[in-house]
Amino acid sequence: MRVRVELFGMARRTAGVDATTAAGCRLGEVLADLSRRFPTLAERCFSPGRLRPGYVANVNGDRFVNDPTTPLCPGDCVLILSADAGG
Repeated sequence: MRVRVELFGMARRTAGVDATTAAGCRLGEVLADLSRRFPTLAERCFSPGRLRPGYVANVNGDRFVNDPTTPLCPGDCVLILSADAGG
């Protein structure tokens, strides 16, 4: 399953893209897919399969999550935000 991923703040600057898609049924799987495709993003923003401190994910603009076991559904949009992105 693929979900849309939007990047903000340092994550966007590091990856060099503002949006992409990623494979996974759970947040950790999506982060692992992004890590394979964007190694520099992984180094800066992710620990293996999870977000580093200072980063958070938001699912569909409804809820903030950081648990890698968070389930995702087809059509979900995952936002990856860094503390410097503001809000």
